[in-house]
Amino acid sequence: MTLPSFNLLAQAILSGIFIGALYGLIGLGLGLTWGLLRQINLSHFGLVFLGGYLSYQMASAWHLDPLLALVLVPPLFFLVGVGMQWVLSRFAITPFNSLLVTFGITVVIEAGIQGIWTADYRKLESPYNAMKFTVGGLYVPVPELLTLVLALGISLGVWAGMRYTDLGKALRAMAEDGPIAAAFGIDSRLLSLLLAGGCAALAGVAGVCLALTFTLTPSQIFAWVGVVFAAVMLGGLGSALGPLAAGVIIGVSEAVTMAVASPSWAPIVSFSLLILMLLFRPGVTR
Repeated sequence: MTLPSFNLLAQAILSGIFIGALYGLIGLGLGLTWGLLRQINLSHFGLVFLGGYLSYQMASAWHLDPLLALVLVPPLFFLVGVGMQWVLSRFAITPFNSLLVTFGITVVIEAGIQGIWTADYRKLESPYNAMKFTVGGLYVPVPELLTLVLALGISLGVWAGMRYTDLGKALRAMAEDGPIAAAFGIDSRLLSLLLAGGCAALAGVAGVCLALTFTLTPSQIFAWVGVVFAAVMLGGLGSALGPLAAGVIIGVSEAVTMAVASPSWAPIVSFSLLILMLLFRPGVTR
């Protein structure tokens, strides 16, 4: 095994931070619904890719600036998330049942994507693809930097909202003890709808960032499940900043592993970290 040069290792770490930010951005909405609503929402991954394909459609067919999708897609997905939660709330489903139901929704979304855009690879071509600058000899691509800024800004905004606003305090109270929260006048059903809509909107933002950076294909939806689940579990269910921090740790670990050893070893890293967390930290807290 040949050790990489300092510049190559530093570039790998920077790339790991960028991909880790995307892990954290995708995992944020998943972790909030899991931790606060007690729903394991696999359809979140389908919505992420649907958001990516919609941004691709806006740029390629409608000739809109891809960043405009950040304005158009999240409100649409908010309504989708509210509608899905309204349907799910009419049935008393356990977390395991929510896993099965949302898995089915993901399969439907995947089939819909394949029916509209086929199973061929799609790449969002935009002026941002070629934009990059150097800092100290390191290449910084603009799309990846945008993902990092969005992930950091949204995570901090959600953290501040959960900690300092009445809405955030009501959500935490609802998750801690729903009946007691209802006794104090908290409308759990309305909050659940708003939270589900907000998490779906986050999936839309993550989908736009995914399309700006990666080639899209429907079969890749489930390839992201394992590593994002690891980021959510490591970061803590219902945490706003945890998935981002865990995602960066996983991303850097994978990137360094690919630089030092082989790309085939990279997937082992996230699951090894997850196994170690489950062994030595059996109780995941918010």
